[in-house]
Amino acid sequence: MADHIGWYNANVKMVFARYEQLSGDCVHSWLLDLLPQPPATVLDVGAGSGRDAAWLSSRGHDVVAVEPAAAMRKAAADRHVDASVRWIDDRLPTLKSVTRSGLSFDVILLSAVWMHLPGRDRPRAFRKLINLLKPGGLLAITLRCGPRDRERGIHTVSSEEIEVLARNHGALVVQRTEAKDLSGHARIRWVQMAIRLPDDGTGALPLLRSIVLNDSKSSTYKLALLRALCRIADGAAGLARAEGDKVAVPLGLVSLYWLRLYKPLLSAGLPQNPRNTGYLHLQFVKAAYRALSDVSPLDLRVGMRFSGTRSVVLHQALKDAAHTIQRMPAHYIRFPDGEMVLPVTRAGGMPQPSQLVLNRSYLSRFGEMMVPTHLWRSLQRFGVWIEPAIVAEWGRLIKFYASRVQVHVDDAAIAAAMTWEDPTRDVQLARKRALEMSSSGKLSCVWSGRRLDGACLEVDHCLPWIAWPCGDLWNLMPTHRSINQSKRADLPSDRLMRSAQERITEWWETAYVEGQSTVSERFWLEAQSSLPAVPAGQSGLGDVFDAVCLQRIRLKQDQQVHEWSGDL
Repeated sequence: MADHIGWYNANVKMVFARYEQLSGDCVHSWLLDLLPQPPATVLDVGAGSGRDAAWLSSRGHDVVAVEPAAAMRKAAADRHVDASVRWIDDRLPTLKSVTRSGLSFDVILLSAVWMHLPGRDRPRAFRKLINLLKPGGLLAITLRCGPRDRERGIHTVSSEEIEVLARNHGALVVQRTEAKDLSGHARIRWVQMAIRLPDDGTGALPLLRSIVLNDSKSSTYKLALLRALCRIADGAAGLARAEGDKVAVPLGLVSLYWLRLYKPLLSAGLPQNPRNTGYLHLQFVKAAYRALSDVSPLDLRVGMRFSGTRSVVLHQALKDAAHTIQRMPAHYIRFPDGEMVLPVTRAGGMPQPSQLVLNRSYLSRFGEMMVPTHLWRSLQRFGVWIEPAIVAEWGRLIKFYASRVQVHVDDAAIAAAMTWEDPTRDVQLARKRALEMSSSGKLSCVWSGRRLDGACLEVDHCLPWIAWPCGDLWNLMPTHRSINQSKRADLPSDRLMRSAQERITEWWETAYVEGQSTVSERFWLEAQSSLPAVPAGQSGLGDVFDAVCLQRIRLKQDQQVHEWSGDL
């Protein structure tokens, strides 16, 4: 930011005249409804003439104003001498003095500041700002969109850049508005953005944020463990069980997701600690892992079967991963009082099975990882924000480790290896069964009850793929083409689900469960894995339907997916 500080020091009078002719209420009317009740702790970064700092102070807030231009800072303090504002000489991207103070803030304001930061400094600056926010805190940024001004050190900015940075740090853009320039510059407009750090009220999100962004890391292990749990909480929560104030997650399941995450990264030769560019010095990478070189990450998912040599090496690779997870990230992720956040209990001897099925029974034999319930709930509710933050930090670490060994890594290679591979959108089995049933006149659209034949038949994802990419059999429903086109990517409403219950359970029974041992086994395994509310052991189709309805509510609440009532 130094390139523009001299200009502001030399033009104090002109800047004051321009800024002080406008009131804080006028400039920041867009922000009024988002500000917390006073007294809140507010940081005004790049405070300039002190107009905004004084305005916030007049509203009853405790204000810290940061201004790097000495002449501006002195003039602002003299002009607003009656305002309760603490003035600090500091600057982005480091904010060293503010950081040393130990303060955290309910609100951070950057009004007409971001454009002074060169692009290379912005990720670091945003990271610093996010770390200074309290859980639930608000970051308010106004972006100048207009021609560059080299003399004043003004660079090009965009709201898309802010959205990406927010997502990478587990934050949420809650408001974006545009306004004309109040000083009358026709070529300039302003984008006003409010960014919120989610807070679940339990302390789980600050804990996760601290582990992801602040914990010391000698490898990517902590991030891998958190991302594995994030993925399990979203897509395989049915394999976990409640245990007092914790959730017990099968250790074999954690190990399975661990291997699935690392496989594309190691295949691409991306370094996972400062000493290597591939497999070296990673404790879980032993002979068994190397023998899985021809196994796709997509094969490492719940429900898959292995036999012969592959079952032997996968069993050993899972044991090696479980051992590493227990000794390394699970051991070192701790609460401030030193207690382990994710304690592990290991099982006793595990004889090699002749045939390996990746189901609850097998994966639980490795032991269990105990996840605090409030942490687990946050992973389920806020995974859409938490996982991108983990991925962004993991990518940053990879680039840092690569630089330590003089290896260049491409951003596109990191992004490709970090992409979570889901099964393809395959509806062939459901469609085949539907065509068989329609040929005998026994198939109806689950949403409308209309009889279906091959000409009008389509297969619908009951819970839309775009919101939750799940191709499990229970989620695939026969529908009429016109109905499916009307539903699109919406959630069926609760009323519609209740009216369709009999048709849905009849479809499941006839298409998947009745007299088809292999398909039936797959149906129940998928339902018990991906639907947390399906009880373990003896379950009926009514239990599966109830679980689907609960999952529907979760998607509606957590992702704000639009509902469809079935009206045509």
